[in-house]
Amino acid sequence: MTDPHQRTDAPPHRPAPGGIAARARAATGAPYLHGLNPEQREAVETLDGPVLVLAGAGTGKTRVLTTRIAHILSLGRARPSEVLAVTFTNKAAREMKGRVGQMVGQIVEGMPWLGTFHSIGARILRHHAELVGLRPDFTILDTDDQIRLIKQLIEADNIDEKRWPARVFAAMLDGWKNRGLTPAQAPAGEAASFANGRGLNLYKAYQERLKVLNAADFGDLLLENIRLFREHPEILRGYQARFKFILVDEYQDTNVAQYLWLRLLAQRSAPSRSLTGPEVPSTPQALTEVGAPDFATKNICCVGDDDQSIYGWRGAEVDNILRFEHDFPGARIIRLERNYRSTGHILAAAAHLIAHNEGRLGKTLHTEDEDGEKVTVTSAWDSEEEARAVGEDIEQLQRQGHSLNEIAILVRASFQMREFEDRFVTLGLPYRVIGGPRFYERAEIRDALAYLRLVHQPADDLAFERIINVPKRGLGDATVKLLHGRARAAGVPLLEAARAVAGTEELKPKPRAALRDVVASFDRWRAQRDSVEHNKLAEIVLDESGYTDMWQKERSADAAGRLENLKELVRSMEEFENLQGFLEHVALVMDADGGADADAVSIMTLHSAKGLEFDTVFLPGWEEGLLPHQRSLDEQGRAGLEEERRLAHVGLTRARRRAKISFVANRRIHGSWSSSLPSRFIDELPEANVEVTESQGGFGGFSAYGNYGSRFDTMETFGSSYRTPGWQRAQRRGRREFEDESQDVDYGEPSSPFATPRYEEGDDAEASALRARRIAEASAPPAWSNRSARSHVAPATIEGELVAKSTGTVSPYSVGDRVFHLKFGNGNVTHVEGNKLIIQFDKAGEKRILDRFVERV
Repeated sequence: MTDPHQRTDAPPHRPAPGGIAARARAATGAPYLHGLNPEQREAVETLDGPVLVLAGAGTGKTRVLTTRIAHILSLGRARPSEVLAVTFTNKAAREMKGRVGQMVGQIVEGMPWLGTFHSIGARILRHHAELVGLRPDFTILDTDDQIRLIKQLIEADNIDEKRWPARVFAAMLDGWKNRGLTPAQAPAGEAASFANGRGLNLYKAYQERLKVLNAADFGDLLLENIRLFREHPEILRGYQARFKFILVDEYQDTNVAQYLWLRLLAQRSAPSRSLTGPEVPSTPQALTEVGAPDFATKNICCVGDDDQSIYGWRGAEVDNILRFEHDFPGARIIRLERNYRSTGHILAAAAHLIAHNEGRLGKTLHTEDEDGEKVTVTSAWDSEEEARAVGEDIEQLQRQGHSLNEIAILVRASFQMREFEDRFVTLGLPYRVIGGPRFYERAEIRDALAYLRLVHQPADDLAFERIINVPKRGLGDATVKLLHGRARAAGVPLLEAARAVAGTEELKPKPRAALRDVVASFDRWRAQRDSVEHNKLAEIVLDESGYTDMWQKERSADAAGRLENLKELVRSMEEFENLQGFLEHVALVMDADGGADADAVSIMTLHSAKGLEFDTVFLPGWEEGLLPHQRSLDEQGRAGLEEERRLAHVGLTRARRRAKISFVANRRIHGSWSSSLPSRFIDELPEANVEVTESQGGFGGFSAYGNYGSRFDTMETFGSSYRTPGWQRAQRRGRREFEDESQDVDYGEPSSPFATPRYEEGDDAEASALRARRIAEASAPPAWSNRSARSHVAPATIEGELVAKSTGTVSPYSVGDRVFHLKFGNGNVTHVEGNKLIIQFDKAGEKRILDRFVERV
């Protein structure tokens, strides 16, 4: 018989599900449930078993997640310390905690397990650090510390760091750890690709060195957790018993390591057999095969959208969300499809586009809001006209009372920003760059500008200090200090002090030789200023200084983007008369900052825009090779194409009221003109929800109906149809300019031999003659050769922008005529259509030319 006086701990009491107490509590009605639609409420109240909430863009995902936590706590189904809620950013975690606190009060302060994957992983690791070879006070290395450590290991192993950069190996390490791979599991083939097969030994040495330093990098915060759970099942069982509910935000963005960590915690009990040794799974599929298939799963709820998985390049696995039903048998899938953000036409266009993806669970967004404006698609001649057209549209919207804060420009690649930044400075439109520095504030651009500033002004000591050891030349702080002392003593700039020091014995031979080379290089570049075009000089400076080569050898994830930015910088210089004018322009751009609170247009990449929304969204650059990006297609094939389509879908669904897509006919790539094809995604949009509009940027290369006709094919001038701000300002001033016509452009119609428009590539002066800012250089009729001069047609210009004017439809030439062209030489006319000719040139081959650019021989 039990002693009634003996004290025993009573088990904790919870109201029985469906019992009298539970029903009485539910009858009071929870205020946080008010306003939820039926699908949202189902997602909140379905608490038992695995649940996947497929939440499309703008469907209230965050509200559902936070309300679900509040509901669990309010019903007493779990204590705050028994709920594990993970997300990807500290900002999202703070927002989630704040919203839950508004619903259920201060009880939320007792939720220690609400945070990011890495913060929670670090918390667990500090509790059990000794079991993985660390002490509880271990240091978490940042990227710079990680790079320094790898450099030490590379040097100790006698590996040439210039050939095998530390950043490249750091990226390999990050990839392995994102996939949950320890040194024993890393694929031998991948490891062999670094340092002639020494990659695996470096990984082992790196992990051993971390233990000696009592340190862990970000990848270890989950990798060591997974190892801890597998090697110590009793600890895993403790955490499985602790967490009554698991909630995961943005599940589509999880990588393999995050998936494995969640999967282990979501089991009700440890695996029936040990998951250690060589059979340890390294992928979600392998875990499913190795682990017992009848693992019971607890109350895990994952919220995400397979149509917004756009981070594959940093390890995210969209398959994690696609496999949810297989991984968690009996899972309930709840679709949130009622969008509260965008109008009907925008949602219909986005839904029709993403439906072309095969790898998706499937859902269709809809709204009870009005249809609103159709998605517009506009073509432009080149990226500068595209930027002008966007600027004109924004000015029109601003005059109508539209807030600039509610306007965004979403680009696929950061180099596209430069055109818009320059245009907005010209128009006086405030703007901000989100998710990164403005174009001219990027590190690689500042370095390049420092070189050019020093070429232009040898006394620019700040520029000299910035680039004296970039790329590395062995000229460190000690050398700069010596030069400062010499410069102050002699009252001369640092470059002159360097010239003097290079001729003495004050430095060791190696840095003295490097300093001598720097001085000689700047002397040579300055001597070329008057004989070489300033944009060509910039290419020479970046190449001969070794700066371009430095980024080409970098082979890091962002190196390719930095090289693209440098090429865009050089290209942008063509629009200015000289180096001084360009540097003055950059100074104005850098000064154009209205502050963080100013009403300003937002410019960002599509990746940075996820989670944001704006009334009006401009989506420029929808061209093959840019969106979808050629690198994604080359590296990932169909998977890359589907991720690019998801990226386009994300861009469209950022817009509440207006979505404006544009593409260009010609884009400057690697210093030369290239014809661009419209993105395949444009043809995947539904015609019923799309309106094709005409560019307001000054002139265009495609017709308003998407064919390859041209405005030049008609007799009409359409200058009078302009009602843009630029046209109105031009009317007030009555400004007229002239343009050199020494360019050959092809225009054609689908039914004719001219059906494929093409800009015939010639020298850069001809290609850039279309650039509005260089029209002033051609204000006088061109100097023709000693052959018979032809009449000069002077089309009108508006603020330096060409107003297209037809040259007529009747050509004086006939098939068989012998003609001469300034660039292509002599040739025979083989076809005539209106004022357009096909000419078989003796040396240049077949070209399509307007008759005004040739003369009879």
